[in-house]
Amino acid sequence: MPSGQALLYFIYVLAAASVILAGEALYLSFSGRRAAVGAINRRLRRLSDEVPAERTLQNLLRERGLTESGDFLFGLIGLNRLYTQSGITGNPLTFAGIFICAGLALALVLSFLFGLSAMLGLGVFMVVGFALPLFMLRRARRKRILKFATQLPNALDMIVRSLRAGHPASVAIGLVAREMSDPLGTEFGIVSDEITFGLSMEQAVRKLSQRVGFEGLHLLSIALSIQSKTGGNLTDILANLSSVLRERQKLRMKIRALSSEGRVSAWIISLFPIVMFLVLQLIAPSYYGKVWHDPTIMPVFLGFGVWALLGDYIMYRMVNFDF
Repeated sequence: MPSGQALLYFIYVLAAASVILAGEALYLSFSGRRAAVGAINRRLRRLSDEVPAERTLQNLLRERGLTESGDFLFGLIGLNRLYTQSGITGNPLTFAGIFICAGLALALVLSFLFGLSAMLGLGVFMVVGFALPLFMLRRARRKRILKFATQLPNALDMIVRSLRAGHPASVAIGLVAREMSDPLGTEFGIVSDEITFGLSMEQAVRKLSQRVGFEGLHLLSIALSIQSKTGGNLTDILANLSSVLRERQKLRMKIRALSSEGRVSAWIISLFPIVMFLVLQLIAPSYYGKVWHDPTIMPVFLGFGVWALLGDYIMYRMVNFDF
């Protein structure tokens, strides 16, 4: 068999395998969502399967990329923390492998069909195999933290009411784990289980702060640490913290409303050149003439793309900031 035909078959097999893996990932994602509809949160659905609570805790930690004791699974702490805080479940190595295989298959197919150079093929592989999963993880983490920030004041109010009714703190946290939806319900359920199996409340909340990455949980961890060492009214501390978090959330939403014009301007400025290019290609394909065959066209387009991305980043930093 000629080497060119063998390479063609290899590319087809690799592309087909990538499509099958992507389809399987989508199917597992949607089937998992449908199965979770009848449960308040993921932890309660796991407990309803009549699995021991200790094994349920270990499974919940393992599918978040953590060890059974709640520590990070592999040495790249930054990437492990990003994966854990994104809330994506499953083996992180499998997640990375899917994107790397997809990037390799796409680079080979584009190089074979359109004759891309080795540098452009490497660029496609780097974007799909590494930049795209990092972007997805960061976006998922941001959305999850925003949802957690919305739920946390209500959870603290529930704990305060339970404490005022005479319940111990561990029972109050367990009540939140039963009554709140994800992501907060499962995370507080893990805290409740860790306290049950021997961790102190301070240690469990510190691990919770590491898993979620929300600064409000860091404040909660500090408040519990100070209260455990110096004493004080835990009910008043949590009630004040809930009020502070609500005010911060209101201020964040007000800033988002005031900066909406800047965000829309950034989208328009970024998408306008792409839209105009597509329109010209549709209504006047020969508009650029023989420019496409010039060897300098790709470096020029690459330079324009880098400058456009730099402008987008500057506008993003102008309208998004922490306080």
